[in-house]
Amino acid sequence: MNKVAFIFHTPPHGSAAGREGLDAVLAASALSEELAVFFIDDGVYQLKSGQAPAAIHGRDYAPTFGLLELYDIERVYVCAESLAERGLTQAELTIDTILCDAHEIGRRLAEHHVRLTF
Repeated sequence: MNKVAFIFHTPPHGSAAGREGLDAVLAASALSEELAVFFIDDGVYQLKSGQAPAAIHGRDYAPTFGLLELYDIERVYVCAESLAERGLTQAELTIDTILCDAHEIGRRLAEHHVRLTF
């Protein structure tokens, strides 16, 4: 069975990529148990708690990432360097994640046969 990685690297607002990626992860979880989710670059903002997208007429879907645990998606990785560069900490994220440096993220991504980027 193919191992699938979902990579979030864009900010949550300004495009539908984040919402579509989340939908894809949840849908794919019904077909495979070999899933991992990665948050790198501006994608770390997808998980930032306390967002107020209503101010820009956006939808607050960040809490929906909490469904990952319900869908038994346990491999959720966040790039430590991406968090630090943006002045964020792991405590500010809406869900529990596995913090990895960029080298470890690359190593873990290499283990996956399919990589989908959002």
